[in-house]
Amino acid sequence: LLIWVLLRVRDWLGGPSSAASLAALPPTHVGSLDIRPESLPADIGAAARALLGRGEERAALSLLYRGALSRLVHGHGVPIRAASTESECLSLSAPRLKPASRAFLAQLVAGWQTVAYAGRHLAPESAEALCQGFDEQLPAAAPGAAA
Repeated sequence: LLIWVLLRVRDWLGGPSSAASLAALPPTHVGSLDIRPESLPADIGAAARALLGRGEERAALSLLYRGALSRLVHGHGVPIRAASTESECLSLSAPRLKPASRAFLAQLVAGWQTVAYAGRHLAPESAEALCQGFDEQLPAAAPGAAA
């Protein structure tokens, strides 16, 4: 009974709670997409380019989008949640990205939506540009962040 009372007093006084700790943890998935850094290849752009070379455009765009979400959450501190939509991800990331990176992310999201939802193909040069610019526009850590 004493332990229960002490726990209730702690909750009442605003002490640390397990619910608050869980809310602070970044998601491992956004929708069905696994965004854990360890689930992704070291060179995301090159891996996506290899998938494109094998004709696996949807897999390539999925990898680029997953990689972008992972870097936004884990490298840039963007508060993306497990149920965030593409539009919400763009809005949440805007204040933390430079204009060129915001534009790149918007192109990546548009490409992902075109392939995944509309079932259309991207122009080969557009898909290649997304692979080529991935690391430059969406670095693993935010510029100026301590490594």
